[in-house]
Amino acid sequence: MAANKAEIRTVDELIQQACDAFKGQFGAQPEIASCAPGRVNLIGEHTDYNDGFVFPMALPLVTVMVGRRTNSRNCRVLTLAEAVDDPKYVEFHVHSAEEHLEKGTPKWANYVKGVVANFIGTLYSFDAVIITSVPIGGGVSSSASIEVATYIFLDQLDPVAASKVSKKDKALACQKAEHIYAGMPCGIMDQFISMMGDEGHALLIDCRSMMSRLVPLKDPNVVVLVTNSNVKHELTGSEYPTRRRQCETAAQLMGKQSLREATEKDLEEHKDKLNDETYRRVRHVIREIARTEEAATALENNNYKRFGELMVESHNSLRDDYEVSCPELDQLVEAALEVKGVYGSRMTGGGFGGCTVTLLHKNSIDKALEHVQMRYKGAPTFYVCAASSGARSISLK
Repeated sequence: MAANKAEIRTVDELIQQACDAFKGQFGAQPEIASCAPGRVNLIGEHTDYNDGFVFPMALPLVTVMVGRRTNSRNCRVLTLAEAVDDPKYVEFHVHSAEEHLEKGTPKWANYVKGVVANFIGTLYSFDAVIITSVPIGGGVSSSASIEVATYIFLDQLDPVAASKVSKKDKALACQKAEHIYAGMPCGIMDQFISMMGDEGHALLIDCRSMMSRLVPLKDPNVVVLVTNSNVKHELTGSEYPTRRRQCETAAQLMGKQSLREATEKDLEEHKDKLNDETYRRVRHVIREIARTEEAATALENNNYKRFGELMVESHNSLRDDYEVSCPELDQLVEAALEVKGVYGSRMTGGGFGGCTVTLLHKNSIDKALEHVQMRYKGAPTFYVCAASSGARSISLK
């Protein structure tokens, strides 16, 4: 059976399709375009909302938004994404300071509305078409890619304001949009990497100080394989908020602002005050924060063997202590690790489905795809990726 290796559509291809759809929907040519990537987190899972470290890279999988400014005060948006809920076309009024923009259905439109509501600058109405190559529900942050693409699109409607607002503040506005309009209490990682990613680099983000450091990932012999289990997940259920609450409660019990300040010694000293489940949740976070720092140093030193070992430790901890993996993800990781030339593999994203990320030698790609395809009981989709650029505006001229 041939491995289902996805051909990653180029930005130009996506723009062309979006422009054609725009003309068909609105009877005119779009004038502006934006692009924002999804991400894969190499290591550092469920640490961001605990003020820890995360280590993502931007993917060549992107969301593109094309459109034009209007004077109607009415925003009209069409999405070409097949995996989102209907209707695919929405209209909403641009809110003023006295008028709150209501969230609602379809859910996908809330990501756009949330960014519009939290945009820093003068708002103008617009017509737009959105298209994406980021797998929706795959744990590679399709939500942040649409939020950041929307923000960069709005930037071009008000270029004066755009130049005065930092990338950090733009990313925080997108995070706020997800909190309020999508009901997802996410950390800062997804919006930061989508906004600030850089070609040929991963980004180590300190979620407490909100400082970041680019780490080269340019070795032509080393590639990142993202494998979509094609098991969908809905993270706005109870699992994610419950774990976040457990972490916050444990930090308070230990007298810490967050688990970033806690050590394993602190945890052991308070073990008798925590139930077994919370104890394991906290143990994962404390160890994962340390692993992520070490992994960034290993990558800077081209120590792929150690980086891979840390990836495996991370997966095992997410499976056993944080309990956010699932049989499909475990199966994908186990199969990848059986292939010579694979340095490490782990689940990535919130969990309960979605994707794994694997670091491997380029000469092992075909063997890895074939072996994982054979061992996995489902129908995985493979993306062979390089560290890619962050959000940007695109000229349609």
